[in-house]
Amino acid sequence: MVRAVVVGAGGRMGRRIVHTILQTSGIGLAGAVERDGHPAVGQDVGDLAGEGSVGVVVGSDLSRVVDKAEVILDFTAPEVSLKSLEIGAEHHRAIVIGTTGFSPDQMERVRDLGPRTRCVMAPNMSVGVNVMFKIVEEMARVLGKDYDVEVIEAHHRFKKDAPSGTAMRLGEAIAGVLGQDLETVGVWGRKGLVGERKATEVGVHAVRAGDIVGDHTVIFGGVGERLEVTHRAHSRDNFARGAVKAALWVVDRPNGLYDMQDVLDLRGKG
Repeated sequence: MVRAVVVGAGGRMGRRIVHTILQTSGIGLAGAVERDGHPAVGQDVGDLAGEGSVGVVVGSDLSRVVDKAEVILDFTAPEVSLKSLEIGAEHHRAIVIGTTGFSPDQMERVRDLGPRTRCVMAPNMSVGVNVMFKIVEEMARVLGKDYDVEVIEAHHRFKKDAPSGTAMRLGEAIAGVLGQDLETVGVWGRKGLVGERKATEVGVHAVRAGDIVGDHTVIFGGVGERLEVTHRAHSRDNFARGAVKAALWVVDRPNGLYDMQDVLDLRGKG
């Protein structure tokens, strides 16, 4: 039985991860953490997840419970996830990070700390989205530079970062196949008299509205035809299932920094 601790257990994703752990064989809940002062602190995490009391009380200090677990799951904020990774590396505990919005400096820290333990980090834990990453790479390889590429993402009004980490990953994957750098060719929305579209552009556009869980569409626009690939998340449960799958996979791996392409054995295929 793999024992897990969930950081951010009182949040939208945290509650779904707790729910999924409690419904999945081979993994159990050893601890739950929230920020100091959060209303979830002191409550039974099973009650928060709608599963009834499970005897695991939400605390505010990961270092106090980390030794009870083999793996940490963290879908919070970049600074919190970095702290979780530091603690995980110090205690040699595996960790799954689904947080997005890291700065370049923070990503450097992730690349330094991740290989000191076993870390799965991905902008999207959904199995479907990770298959989409592979599909759009192959489409870009076949279609080449004759087709204009636009990435459109939509999320709920509470999401703090834009574009989404998933949209960025899609854009980076396509640009990489075309021998380009997204930071150079990316166009982050358009306004005003912007002129004719350049052939090298990769457009990335963010929508924030209501309670949209997560929609991502990649458009390959040619002359006389258009191909579109779309993934729509109907609930956060698909992310939670992917995160738990990653947690079960990573605990017995060698030290290293992995992502969901590794978990799903998609690396280098296609």
